Amino acid sequence: MWSELLPVGRYDASGGYRRHAWTPADAECRAWFAEQAAARGLAYEVDRNGNQWAWYGDPKGDGAIVTGSHLDSVPDGGAFDGPLGVVSSFAALDALQERGFQPVRPLAVTNFVDEEGARFGVACVGSRLAAGVLTRDQAYDLRDAAGIRLPDAMEAAGQDPALMGKDEERLSRVAAYVELHVEQGRFLAGTPHPVGVASAIWPHGRWRFDFHGEANHAGTTRLEDRRDPMLTYANTVLSARKKARLHGALATFGRVSVEPNGTNAIASLVRGWLDSRAADEATLTALVQEIETAARERAERDGVRADVVRESYTPVVDFDAPLRDRLAARLGAGTPVLPTGAGHDAGILSAVIPTAMLFVRNPTGVSHSPSEYAGEADCLAGTAALADVLEELVCRP
Repeated sequence: MWSELLPVGRYDASGGYRRHAWTPADAECRAWFAEQAAARGLAYEVDRNGNQWAWYGDPKGDGAIVTGSHLDSVPDGGAFDGPLGVVSSFAALDALQERGFQPVRPLAVTNFVDEEGARFGVACVGSRLAAGVLTRDQAYDLRDAAGIRLPDAMEAAGQDPALMGKDEERLSRVAAYVELHVEQGRFLAGTPHPVGVASAIWPHGRWRFDFHGEANHAGTTRLEDRRDPMLTYANTVLSARKKARLHGALATFGRVSVEPNGTNAIASLVRGWLDSRAADEATLTALVQEIETAARERAERDGVRADVVRESYTPVVDFDAPLRDRLAARLGAGTPVLPTGAGHDAGILSAVIPTAMLFVRNPTGVSHSPSEYAGEADCLAGTAALADVLEELVCRP
């Protein structure tokens, strides 16, 4: 399964992946998922928001246990973030069947669409829509860098966007969701344990900073006559780094657009996107407020107008304690329990159903990069751990 997915959406120039939602690469990944379901005789369906489901047992049964992750990627992302969870879910189901397991409730493998938000700017679109965190009207307003609307992209890919919305009836039949993911950090790398259990997800969000200046000639405009938004943006980036360090938090400007984007032109608009995360919501709120204040103060000095828009926000997620403890106990004494700063579908769904996560050891801690990696032995250990956990959940009342 792993080797079949590896070439899909790979960008040769970087060695990373560009599997963005509702693109041809995404369609290939979705076709692969449907093929895996068919090969196992699973009941396959696509929900109203484009999420894929493969059912072992009655899709309409109550108390279902669901596992899976996502297949899309960030720009030039790695091979493991998302796909490891989906591949491991199918592999865990295979292992359970080899054991001759006797489930007393349905089991489903899922692929949640547009988890990374790389194309339309909002992460976890499929799970947000299903949980009612993102409304259909809000989804209709999302556009990619080329100006293509999310509903138009969905329709072009064969999905009816008019059906988007909260999937309350479906989720009401789910007893728990367990997501396996490569660790995005190096906590487990310092332990003898290949697999850990998640305790919580840091609160995090995305903010768009628009700096409006005045376009002018780079070779004829005196420095004192300029209203250069690039200076304001650059100062804001440096300020964000300093303030994040002082708060013991994270702040990253990883995406920027410039108009008119000419080498010999002073910019008229610089738009930067801030990703910020912290251990608690009070710290995150204070950090972003300080970054915004610094941006506005610098903008006033530069003769620039600064506008700040919060595009998405996810509060702190404490995973379901009884479920988390049950997983840790099944995996054995000493199993590490650790928080993460990365967002996941499991975090979004935790608002409406019990969720939990397993992390597979990442020797370098690198993620969202072509260098992202997990060893084969650790991946197999993750699959075995997921199979044990699923057996615990689906075979006992």
